Amino acid sequence: MVDLSATGGITSGPESIPSVSSQARKGRTNFADLFKGFIKDVNRLQLEADNAIELLATGGITEIHQVMVAVEEANIALQLMLEVRNRLLEGYQELMRMPI
Repeated sequence: MVDLSATGGITSGPESIPSVSSQARKGRTNFADLFKGFIKDVNRLQLEADNAIELLATGGITEIHQVMVAVEEANIALQLMLEVRNRLLEGYQELMRMPI
């Protein structure tokens, strides 16, 4: 059995915790820019899937599993993006229904 009574090296916490505002200023990202980045990533995955399908049809790729993986990655990314969009719209609509 391990003796847990010796806690000599453990301190209560860090000496100073940076404020939220200073952390936000360092890596400040606009939500619209973040969402645009997600859209670009989804578009890139869709284009890669289309390219993989084209290469399979022309004989450039002989492994069908590579094509299927690319297509499914693009499909899952698109579904995720649509769900995020739907949730954002639902939240916006809920805010608009709130009385002031």
